[in-house]
Amino acid sequence: MAFDGFTVACLRKEFSDALSGGYLSKIIQPEPDALLLTVKNNGKQYRLLLSASAALPLAYLTKKNQTAPLTAPNFCMLLRKYIGGGKILSVEQPGLERVLNFRVEHRDELGDMKQYRLILELMGKYSNLILTDDADTILDSARHVSFRTSSVREVLPGRNYFIPETQNKCDPLSIPEEDFASAVFEKPLPLAKAIAGAFTGFSYVMAEEVCVRASLDGGFSAEALDAPAKTHLYHTFARLMEDVREGNFEPAVYYDKNDSPVEFSAFRMLQFKDMREVSCPSMSALLQSYYEERDRVNRIRQKSTDLRKVVNTVLERNVRTLNLQEKQRKDTEKRDKYRIYGELLNTYGYTLAEGADVLEAEDYNTGKMVRIPLDPTKSARENAQHYFDRYGKLKRTAEALGSRMKETQETILHLESILTSLDLARTESDLGQIRQELEDSGYIRRHAQGKKKGNRPVSSPLHYISSDGFDMYVGKNNYQNEEVSFHIASGGDWWFHANDMPGSHVIVKTMGKELPDRTFEEAGRLAAYYSKGKNAPKVEIDYTLRKNLKKPTGGKPGFVVYYTNYSMMSRPDISGIREADQ
Repeated sequence: MAFDGFTVACLRKEFSDALSGGYLSKIIQPEPDALLLTVKNNGKQYRLLLSASAALPLAYLTKKNQTAPLTAPNFCMLLRKYIGGGKILSVEQPGLERVLNFRVEHRDELGDMKQYRLILELMGKYSNLILTDDADTILDSARHVSFRTSSVREVLPGRNYFIPETQNKCDPLSIPEEDFASAVFEKPLPLAKAIAGAFTGFSYVMAEEVCVRASLDGGFSAEALDAPAKTHLYHTFARLMEDVREGNFEPAVYYDKNDSPVEFSAFRMLQFKDMREVSCPSMSALLQSYYEERDRVNRIRQKSTDLRKVVNTVLERNVRTLNLQEKQRKDTEKRDKYRIYGELLNTYGYTLAEGADVLEAEDYNTGKMVRIPLDPTKSARENAQHYFDRYGKLKRTAEALGSRMKETQETILHLESILTSLDLARTESDLGQIRQELEDSGYIRRHAQGKKKGNRPVSSPLHYISSDGFDMYVGKNNYQNEEVSFHIASGGDWWFHANDMPGSHVIVKTMGKELPDRTFEEAGRLAAYYSKGKNAPKVEIDYTLRKNLKKPTGGKPGFVVYYTNYSMMSRPDISGIREADQ
């Protein structure tokens, strides 16, 4: 989601509550376009990160410290001179602009009390950090902008500071109903687009949310709405603005079916009701966890690309091999025909004329007449031996194909399970275990350092707690599947797995107790979610006691067999299942 005016409004309230009245005890500039301010207030210490990065402008309170550069940049030195040790009087947001003003009081060189503004503009590639005096004269900025760069506004020392005109957009916090109507309903645009284009601080997602809350289609023409719908839309809009003014924020992050963070918002979003929602105690905590989680997911996805490419290449090769073997197997099905030809030639060959190229004889199995092609240069006995040789060759091929096809099918299942493991990987240690499995299986070459003892990557299975208090363990890859099934579990524990598809082994520790139905249901949902059928409406789950599992001799990692089990249909939805604290 864009860093819109609602996110900034939520941050303004949070910063105002925590920092107003506090003193700036430390200012560092760890990056050319970022500041880390340490503020002491009410006996507490806060760290405030302000980033004007063009790629990712951000602002949030954090507990993490950063290392200051050996030589402080000029902008940092200027900030220390003018506002270092100063008192934060207020944190302001003009309208619903993506701008935060930190009004700071500090004495100048003559000892007179002066007010300054540290301004963070969160405007994508135009983001900036600017310091002004009480007359709104720019003292300096993190990024200088001349008229050569922008014809709209110069950001240089000595220039007057102002917020650029935002394409004639209206302030949504103070607009009356009649002005709202002319700003939105007189444009030949889809409703959500008309709202986003009419007001400052509105992202398209928030405009769509207003439509959803008003039970209107954001793609419907704004001009075509009837009078009751227009009135209802304005009242919905006005209630949202009232929540902003009163600070009634409910920060939340929304996750897709792959458990990747997709959106965040200062409010709970009705349009994402089908996604998994995670509420956050503050917008700072949300932003920090959201971007850390997004970076982690992207980093894991990028790091898994090479492994995924190797697995797909080997998988495609084995699928082609299996198709070829299947074709060869079908060819061997006609071997009995050649045996019968040989037997008929031995039986009726004496009737053949010299140089005959075909024999017609009755098949004693079916009673039908068959035509047997012959080599006219050979005798009946030699033709019969030729067919017996073809029969023997196809029989031997069929016998060899049986074991080879079984091996190829097992390899395909193993590779598909590794692809599923790559989808489930959460950390670099998880990827390390998958790489280790690929090396152990001979799919990729082992690194020299991987041959040393103690270098095997360590990664733990997922650990959940059922609503009834039972421990549930989930393997994220084949090595972890073996760990949960044969090391963590004991004979009386219950084992769950998606039927006939790659997926995680799920173990529920019973501690000698009988499991409630609710725990069975939650374990089934975990097995469905952590499987190849994750995106299906429902997944068939097999479950049985751990003592019924057997590890085949020479079987692939994570592969088990069982002959006694129960089945259930489970939704691949783990919302409400608590993950244990690590």
